[in-house]
Amino acid sequence: MSTYTRRDWMKASAVALGGAAVGRASRATPLPVTWDPVAAADSIAADSVAAANVAATTPDSLPALAPPTSAPGQARRRSLATPVDGDRPNRVDTPNGSALTGRQADDGAWVYHLTAEEVEHAFAPGLTATCWGYNGQVHGPTLEAVEGDRVRIYVTNRLGVATTVHWHGVFLPSGMDGVGGLSQAPIAPGETFLYEFPITQSGTFMYHSHHDEMTQIALGLTGMFVVHPRRGADVDRDVAFMLHEWLVEPGTSRPDPNAMSDFNVLTMNARAFPGTDPIVVGHNDRVRFRFGNLSPMDHHPIHLHGHYWTIVGTDGGAIPAAGRWPETTVLVPTGSTRTVEWTADALGDWAMHCHMTHHVMNQMGHGTPNMVGVDARALDRSVQPLAPGYMAMGENGMDEHGSHVEQGHMPVPENSIPMVGAAGPFGYITMGGMYTNVKVRPKPVDVTADPGWYDHPAGTVARAVSAEQAARDGVRLT
Repeated sequence: MSTYTRRDWMKASAVALGGAAVGRASRATPLPVTWDPVAAADSIAADSVAAANVAATTPDSLPALAPPTSAPGQARRRSLATPVDGDRPNRVDTPNGSALTGRQADDGAWVYHLTAEEVEHAFAPGLTATCWGYNGQVHGPTLEAVEGDRVRIYVTNRLGVATTVHWHGVFLPSGMDGVGGLSQAPIAPGETFLYEFPITQSGTFMYHSHHDEMTQIALGLTGMFVVHPRRGADVDRDVAFMLHEWLVEPGTSRPDPNAMSDFNVLTMNARAFPGTDPIVVGHNDRVRFRFGNLSPMDHHPIHLHGHYWTIVGTDGGAIPAAGRWPETTVLVPTGSTRTVEWTADALGDWAMHCHMTHHVMNQMGHGTPNMVGVDARALDRSVQPLAPGYMAMGENGMDEHGSHVEQGHMPVPENSIPMVGAAGPFGYITMGGMYTNVKVRPKPVDVTADPGWYDHPAGTVARAVSAEQAARDGVRLT
């Protein structure tokens, strides 16, 4: 019998969210009448360092802080490195993915080889599906090139149907654009086609099938295509994310390409939380995130906690400096890329996720009745004599679902995962789908391994207070 109660889980979630809010507030600086974003960024960074190193300011009368259950270095150090295939070192990290940097031919062209094929893919531990991908993975490897390259890309089709590849956003001859029936003949099963063109621009682009798009994109035939500038200042961390959505009914093993709504697996680089790797960055690193969205139907507003970023580019190119502005959320339309840059000036564990609430759930049953306000335990007692093991969703939400499954007293259908996430340092993280953690750590930091949970300085975590403590500030609790 579990010792957890609904109140425990609600309390844990409130503490975790409160901690994020305190982290943001600790760096708050009054804005001058004429706002200078550069000066503001410097001020915020300085304040962040001071806050991270400040001694405890908690009065002795307040309760002791609950430490994380896993201190830094104590967690299993799983590798976060991006596997690379090619002559050049990769410059972009693709979490849960890989990179293809090209091999140089005798005539100077950079050569790549993609193979379209069926792939058994794991979205998260406990949820796998038969998808389509490139080079044995979903999505395909991130192609990295440099402005001025001449690229030669071989595409082999090992599917049972014809396909093509479109180089989304890349300037090239019409006959290399990859639209089946319009600019080329479809690549028949067993055939290999050659695409060759000069790279005349830099930025964040994508590639995907442009033949029977509804089926082939829905099953995963997509990838990122990053072109680095020949010259120019770079960043400390450069990370690529492909956003996508799928319908995988519990108990089935293949995404349904006919879906037009009710997608129930939302992914970053084809992984759903808790299957997404965290992103590790060094304190005050200059970071670039590249988002591509080849979801069949939905846009995704991606939100980062505790920091702001500047939107610096789209798949149409770089945004002039005068046209940029700070945001904490960037809307990534389907069929588009967005590139953002930011300074990791606040130590800690920070959430990054799609802000559509149904997009941070896993395999949610959209036909679920509204149980808010219903006495679920009474319903359980009535139904369980007829259906042993039956358990209705909670009367105040779905935060308990993942924890019940994890504790082993609430089964889920075969080949499915809980609707929400995983255990965190202060309780259960009630997120799933298009969610990951961004971990900002003091330098030097190994960005290729998970450092575990953040060890918060004393006095910087939200906590419960008594009525007497609240009364000192004139807050009356009834």
